[in-house]
Amino acid sequence: MSVVGFIGLGNMGGPMAANLSKAGHEIKGFDVSAAAIEAAGKAGIACSASAVAVADGADAVITMLPSGQHVRDVYLGADGLIAAARPGTLFIDSSTIDVETARQVGAAAAEAGMEFLDAPVSGGVGGAAAGTLTFMAGGTAESFERAKPLLEKMGGKIVHCGDAGAGQAAKICNNMILGISMIGVCEAFALAEKLGLSHQSLFDVASTSSGQCWSLNSYCPVPGPVPNSPANRDYQPGFATALMLKDLKLSQAASQAAGASTPMGGLAAQLYSLHAGNGQAGTDFSSIIKLLRGTAS
Repeated sequence: MSVVGFIGLGNMGGPMAANLSKAGHEIKGFDVSAAAIEAAGKAGIACSASAVAVADGADAVITMLPSGQHVRDVYLGADGLIAAARPGTLFIDSSTIDVETARQVGAAAAEAGMEFLDAPVSGGVGGAAAGTLTFMAGGTAESFERAKPLLEKMGGKIVHCGDAGAGQAAKICNNMILGISMIGVCEAFALAEKLGLSHQSLFDVASTSSGQCWSLNSYCPVPGPVPNSPANRDYQPGFATALMLKDLKLSQAASQAAGASTPMGGLAAQLYSLHAGNGQAGTDFSSIIKLLRGTAS
């Protein structure tokens, strides 16, 4: 099996790296968090002293980082991965970042004789642990085929979306749909409450008729109808409000750059910004029903 470097061993990256280790790959990990390194060690992952050290001797390096700036720093700095890694190294960035950064890093990797795939994920912490993530990949067909055996150890669905940046484009478009649809579902339940309609009655009707969508059927924002939804755990994430807001902001930046009209996406970003400002940044994004009810907590 190959040697794989993994940079970013937090809530998502840690379980992803652990699944690669379970599949027989030698994992060299790194994270700036001592707690993440300790957890990785318990999962049998050996950690290196720096991000650059992870790339030494690795056939592939996977990154799961918080923002585009972190990705640029790790890959493009004078002592970054592209400068340090050997030619032919495969880079897979599973962070959710702006499209332009993904394209910039992809171009720099290609110029240095390396391969790069932007491959953000959907499926949350549960999907990372279970190895059922959906990967949306952007890069050359050759890079995708080389990365696919690794991605299959961490995910249940792997989609090649196009050239560098296409994975990020798919991710932010998908999550814009998710953010908008969740607000619509929450509005409907808030209205139903005012009209005296029970949660279960609305769910039974809408989940089997024209109102059905993932936000309703699989992630219902009120307790009861969908037992596994965060609404039954006092909105413990899941997918935090702060992360939804981040993705909606990315969608609006991309919309502005591309000259696209996304008024609903813009309104969703405003509402999630208000909700996060009300002390709900760390709760699941479906908790936005509290804002729509007029209750901050």
